[in-house]
Amino acid sequence: MLSNQVLHKTVQSIYHVTGLECSVWDIQGNCLVTTREKEKELEKEVVTFLEYADKESEGSILETRGLFLVRDEEEPVYVLALQGVGTDLKVAGGLGAGQLESLIHAYKERMDKNRFMQNLILDNMLLVDIYNQAKKMRIPVEQRRAVFLIEPKNEGDNLVLETMRGLYATGNKDFVTAVDEKHIILIKALEITEDYVTLNHIARVLADTLNMEAMVNVRIAFSTIVEELKDVSHSYKEAQMALEVGRVFYADKNILAYNELGIGRLIHQLPPSLCEMFLKEVFEEEGAHQFEEEELATVFTFFENNLNISETARQLYIHRNTLVYRLEKIQKKTGLDVRVFEDALTFKIAMMVADHMNNIES
Repeated sequence: MLSNQVLHKTVQSIYHVTGLECSVWDIQGNCLVTTREKEKELEKEVVTFLEYADKESEGSILETRGLFLVRDEEEPVYVLALQGVGTDLKVAGGLGAGQLESLIHAYKERMDKNRFMQNLILDNMLLVDIYNQAKKMRIPVEQRRAVFLIEPKNEGDNLVLETMRGLYATGNKDFVTAVDEKHIILIKALEITEDYVTLNHIARVLADTLNMEAMVNVRIAFSTIVEELKDVSHSYKEAQMALEVGRVFYADKNILAYNELGIGRLIHQLPPSLCEMFLKEVFEEEGAHQFEEEELATVFTFFENNLNISETARQLYIHRNTLVYRLEKIQKKTGLDVRVFEDALTFKIAMMVADHMNNIES
């Protein structure tokens, strides 16, 4: 049913418009929200009203009090209580109950769409069901879309989900949902002019907004653009892979695009047996753990400077000869002279494969 936050906002709205004290009760006679401290006498009246009210009852009106049933598909779910003078209780109660029933209907519609999207991205639906249900919910089938997968630093952070729903209210185009406690999913409708530059901009704006409004650091991955609703599940898998690959190979990035994962995507899809064979071929039995932290920091800085010895030595604040000595130590261990492009490429790929295997094992 409706959250207490929605109910509280509604009773405050009714109070400000009508000037009547307002409260909402469940069908067990418990007060959920009220504009003032509830009275014991009113609690008894609500319980008595519920005992004698039937499905046809609209409400009970006394001189300064009115009780009105709020229904969900003919079934009573709430009692709206109004107290005060100067306003027609029957009219105010009817409008208030109608407003709550409209909110219940809208909430259920949103939940139905949310459930539909969850089943869609998890591949839990037949193709014919996708088209039939999308038609009933007036969700466009042929629409350019992309999936954004948002991973908060802290799992289960509900504030991120609520902030996202505030930014992208569920309608017939954009959808915000979640299938686990670790990630929030945004299925974003795109215009014909929007491309991957736009997607990258959207992701960066989202990261900055969530950091400022929800005070949460996030990593965001996005998929390629698809043209039809049935392909959204494929986009979701792409965004998932982008997050996984980024976690292993690009830990310093908080925005990850599936179509820009480079060699990391290729390594991620290699079978473990092939990876192990390659590592034994490069590092023999010693494995990637044989290198000291200083050696790895040196060689990675060397790669970042395009195998330029002078620039690398300057950045590391060491003498050229010291740098050459460290690189030669790696050559003695592996037989690879990382000053040569081909050997440097082999070493770089081998270290990425080792990271991938460590991730699989962990």
